[in-house]
Amino acid sequence: MVRRIVLVSGTSNPHLSKKISEFLDVPLVNPQLRRFANGEIYCEIEKNVRGADVFVIQSTCTPVNESLMELLIIVDALKRASANSITAVVPHYGYSRQDRKSSPRTPITAKLVADMITVAGASRVVTMDLHAGQIQGFFNIPFDNIFASPVILEWVQKNLDPKNLITVSPDAGGVERVRYYAKRMNADLALIDKRRTGPNVAEAMNVIGDVNGKDCIIIDDMIDTAGTLVQAAKALRKNGAKKIYAAATHPVFSDPAIQRIAECAELDAVIVTDTIPLSEAARKLDKIKIVTVADILAKAIHRTFNHDSVSSLFI
Repeated sequence: MVRRIVLVSGTSNPHLSKKISEFLDVPLVNPQLRRFANGEIYCEIEKNVRGADVFVIQSTCTPVNESLMELLIIVDALKRASANSITAVVPHYGYSRQDRKSSPRTPITAKLVADMITVAGASRVVTMDLHAGQIQGFFNIPFDNIFASPVILEWVQKNLDPKNLITVSPDAGGVERVRYYAKRMNADLALIDKRRTGPNVAEAMNVIGDVNGKDCIIIDDMIDTAGTLVQAAKALRKNGAKKIYAAATHPVFSDPAIQRIAECAELDAVIVTDTIPLSEAARKLDKIKIVTVADILAKAIHRTFNHDSVSSLFI
């Protein structure tokens, strides 16, 4: 039997889906998604997918609950249409910050989302730069966590002087990620000692490492309200940093992130990928530079379909 690949796009990030389709030279299937009067989602797959290997591209980004429910319904529709395999390609995995019980009587929502995706019928999941690597263990199906570092490193190497560059982790939890970048760029590493005073509220306290006279690049997996980023940039400038850049895979950019970035005189540029579509205000802001991960995700899809190794995409 001849194997078939089918690409299905949700509505959360159509531009990225289109780019992936172009890289693979595979036509994109847009399922018929409608809303009933009470907000319920209706889905119909208008292409025959019986026996096909289907890849559903859907970031669970704002509105997170709508995007997640849409993904689950599409996967369920494909399962009932007798698809041979269903791979959920989730460039941004929503709820990933709720990966443990941070206080008594709280949920582990990242695990709940993993269970829902699995029960819906996904046979594999591909995502990018998980907030916490242990989320992979929440799944009992194959799971690939691809890194966006190659495209971010390419931008940095083309636009910044590596000789005077130092990589900066905005908190202790991101040191391992930043150490990888530092090693690839042959750069030193610094750390921001950060203390949180509440959800989405952070105060940068101390800079660990010598940043005086250096160009700094703050590296994180996501930027949400940009509070941590702005505080880190101010702390670096107080410690003598010259130019300050930031790089993150997921531009969540919840209010008032764009305003904070625009008004932060210490920040020279913010490099983000297109795992989440940017608002019009974000696209118009010159400080924000966008690099695409479509090529990396397309390679992951191609290798998965051909049963080839995707391990080279992990580094």
